[in-house]
Amino acid sequence: MLNKLPKLAASLAAILAAAPAAASGLQAPVAAEAVTAVVDKGDTAWMMTATVLVMAMIVPGLALFYGGLVRTKNMLSVLTQIIAVASLAMIIWVIWGYSTAFGPEGNAFVSWGNLFLANTTADSTAATFSDGFEIPEFVFIAFQMTFAAITVSLVVGGLVERMKFSALMIFAAIWLTIAYFPIAHMVWATGGLIFEMGALDFAGGTVVHINAGIAALVGAMILGPRLGFKKDVMAPHSLTMTLIGTGLLWVGWFGFNAGSALEANGSAGLALINTFVATASGVLFWMLTERMMGHKGSLLGACSGAIAGLVAVTPAAGNSGPFGAILLGALAAIICAWFVVGIKPKLKLDDSLDAFGIHGIGGIIGSIGTAFTMLPALGGPGADDYDVIGQLVIQVEAVLIAVVWSGVAAAIAFYIAKMLTGLRVSEEVEREGLDLGEHGERAYNY
Repeated sequence: MLNKLPKLAASLAAILAAAPAAASGLQAPVAAEAVTAVVDKGDTAWMMTATVLVMAMIVPGLALFYGGLVRTKNMLSVLTQIIAVASLAMIIWVIWGYSTAFGPEGNAFVSWGNLFLANTTADSTAATFSDGFEIPEFVFIAFQMTFAAITVSLVVGGLVERMKFSALMIFAAIWLTIAYFPIAHMVWATGGLIFEMGALDFAGGTVVHINAGIAALVGAMILGPRLGFKKDVMAPHSLTMTLIGTGLLWVGWFGFNAGSALEANGSAGLALINTFVATASGVLFWMLTERMMGHKGSLLGACSGAIAGLVAVTPAAGNSGPFGAILLGALAAIICAWFVVGIKPKLKLDDSLDAFGIHGIGGIIGSIGTAFTMLPALGGPGADDYDVIGQLVIQVEAVLIAVVWSGVAAAIAFYIAKMLTGLRVSEEVEREGLDLGEHGERAYNY
């Protein structure tokens, strides 16, 4: 039993009393005291599967999605950046990340006490949300590890085709430490600032998407636009690759969202169907928005809409009925498309692959919208006396905390990387392409 990890029983009971599915987010492991706990093999098998599904979202999913969107001369650099920062995140997670996010000791902002997983063994367990049923702690650690890995990988989308590889690695190590781990603790651990506020975040609207989107925005502003921005053609070199990546992300996202129930049960099933319908809604409404704005419905738009729907439903996956998920996916697609297609071209901001335009904005929409998807009138799991206004205020406050914390932490991490490496590749390397200039090889050899 994990009697050294923060106990969530009291907090979970309070939240579940008001809204049965509200507490289905990823929480620190707890120890069951009322009954003799057993490791449930079904839950364990599902969580191991979910962990592998999230890994598939990173490599090859996100790598192909982002890689297809850049020019041919930079394809390999994106693939390299994704696999490298994800691998770095995994190592750091085991050394100090898990300890910083989940304890066992801690305050409102960070935790400590399990460096190098020194207090974890093969017999250690992590509680699920059902009394008496647990999973191995190593499975919980691995599942959470993939979340850290994909979050820092998402930031790459705002930085491609101009940032030094060495600078990216330094940024990733610092940003994970001062942004991702503390926000994960604040949102998902007992005693965490946002958790104790009662904010709803089933699978990472604030921790993953707002966090990554804001960091990408800050990085794009500090780096400046790519050479030839708004002058040269910078069309995606392979939308075929991007579609493959989109499909892998969608499939992997079932592990991301449904796995956040920590059990193979009805809550996971709810997250599963919501991940289907919110994404489908995002695809259709992004393409419809393109038509309404005078453009043709595009494959790029369909892929972008799918991601917008996935991002928006993440915090609401277990906190919404299917109809609420459809509405949330549609709203995110419309607003994100309006920003990406209509507003961004008028700005000097070179958020190259729309990491902020989709993950940042979509994450904000999903996190705030979760207050409404809880409504029983929309099929949500809120009680009859559910206080939507009170929850809305809490969700907005949580979003603001995540935005400010991630923005400041990202600026610190980028400027340290800039001081140590120069941050940006030379003009010669940028024109030649980062594949050869940074890595000495090409994605394609004709």
